Amino acid sequence: MSQTIFVVDDDAMLRNRLGKYLESQGFAVRALSGGVELRSALTTGIPDLVIMDLMMPGEDGLSLTRHLREISDTGILILTGQGETVDKVVGLEMGADDYLAKPFDLRELLARIRSILRRRPAAAPSPTQPSDPSRMTFAGWVIDCSRREVAGPDGKTIDLTSAEFQLLQVLAENAGRALDRDRLLDAVADRDWSPYDRSIDLHISHLRKKLGDDPRRPQLIKTVRGVGYLFAVESGDS
Repeated sequence: MSQTIFVVDDDAMLRNRLGKYLESQGFAVRALSGGVELRSALTTGIPDLVIMDLMMPGEDGLSLTRHLREISDTGILILTGQGETVDKVVGLEMGADDYLAKPFDLRELLARIRSILRRRPAAAPSPTQPSDPSRMTFAGWVIDCSRREVAGPDGKTIDLTSAEFQLLQVLAENAGRALDRDRLLDAVADRDWSPYDRSIDLHISHLRKKLGDDPRRPQLIKTVRGVGYLFAVESGDS
């Protein structure tokens, strides 16, 4: 499967140029004009790498870099102007993997992309279902959908309410994808809800506690600001 790259730049000509070149090198590319389009795209999936200009109208690349690091471990290559040394340093401190000053040679860009992709961990896999489609595993935990049971690494089952189980199941089925509260509320069957319903946040809080997921620094169920929640499976889990 092709690795996916998001190209985020307000310069349409540059986006098109990079998109065509990277597609010719075997990558799947999504060209985005700025922060609004990037945040929307992230709700449908996390790419393998994001190439992003630092100076854009609206939300700048520094803020977007911070956001990306809050929700994922995707590779980040920032594009800077010749005189943006301070912003370049700040971008790297916020978690960007590398930078490239404009104007640049496409072959150098490709070399830096490949270097980042080699260094970054593999994209978090979805919970596996090798032989039994009713079972999913993550970080040593097992979700048995047929029995509606969840067992921890020690083999002991944990007590979940029906709503908590349904939420965990839909999060696990969409691992690596940020789901908004409306989508999660829909997963809780046979209930009416309002746009101001915050019960999902309470259910998520209970789920984190039962899964041993530190609410101050959650590793399994992460909050995606302005969107909802994302189920993050660490690389190497099965």
